[in-house]
Amino acid sequence: MKVIIDTCIWSLALRRKKNNPNGHVKELGELIKEVRVQLLGPVRQEILSGVKSKEQFEALQRHLAAFIDLPLSTGDYELAAEYYNTTREIGIQGSNTDFLLCAVSVRHGMPIFTIDQDFKHFLRVISIKLHPVRAAFQ
Repeated sequence: MKVIIDTCIWSLALRRKKNNPNGHVKELGELIKEVRVQLLGPVRQEILSGVKSKEQFEALQRHLAAFIDLPLSTGDYELAAEYYNTTREIGIQGSNTDFLLCAVSVRHGMPIFTIDQDFKHFLRVISIKLHPVRAAFQ
């Protein structure tokens, strides 16, 4: 089963210092080896945004080219907006991209791999699954 990788996990993996005591980078590496990584266009955009130099941007762009974006549908965006509205009513906030990940997760039955604590709050209202780091990598 494919796993949706959130921007924060990619950011951990791309940092110069690979200090990752909780095994998230190792888990991402294993998911890549298993060809289970699912990238979404908005996450690709977030990863590439703010890169300091054109050379770094192009290198990162080449590396990410190995991962095909899942095509998003009108239903994905509509469900994301519904989740945004539903959670906001009870005081839970998140980004548009976060709710889009939730919508795709639910519609396609894919877990989300993230360290963003907002997703734990979303679990109160949205039936997403979160991908854990395997015990061997912790």
